[in-house]
This record gives sequence, structure tokens and C-alpha cells, in this order.
Amino acid sequence: MYTSVEFEVFGIVQGVFFRAYTTDKAKQLGLVGFCQNMPQGTVKGEVQGRRQAVEEMKVWLSTTGSPHSVIERCDFSNEREIESLEYSTFAPRRRH
Repeated sequence: MYTSVEFEVFGIVQGVFFRAYTTDKAKQLGLVGFCQNMPQGTVKGEVQGRRQAVEEMKVWLSTTGSPHSVIERCDFSNEREIESLEYSTFAPRRRH
């Protein structure tokens, strides 16, 4: 079983390489999914993988981010258990 969770990060998270650092961190943790800049200035995405790795990523998204980001908050939604991963890798996407 795997865990899947969607996220949206608020603050100064665009133009500070947030998506690149998020991609690196997700890959380091063995997670799959995506992240993308949103028109309202947030970064949204989804991560999937082993529960412990997802929990570590949730903390990272809420507190660390990229070196020049300023995270106000990170909202998580639609957390669920899944039988198999729905993505093959973790990748940034172009603005929605």
C-alpha cells in the first residue's frame, strides 16, 4: 500500500526555484507525482509513495522549500491509501 496526498503551498513560492527543489526532494525520498505553479501565486501538486516518505515530504513542504522561498502555509487534501502508484516519476509541470 502507498499513500497519496495533494498539496498547495502559499507564500513566496514562485520565481524561487520551488518546483525544482520540490522535484529533487521528492526524488530523493523515492516519491512520484507532480508540482506546478498556479495563477494565484501558489504551487500545487501531488505526492505518492511509502507513508513515511510522504510524511517527511509534508514536513519539508510546510517548513523548508527552496532556499529563497517564504512558506506561509501548506494545505494538504485528499490524503488516501492507494494500491499502486499513479505516476512513474516526480516532475514539475508548466503553469496550469
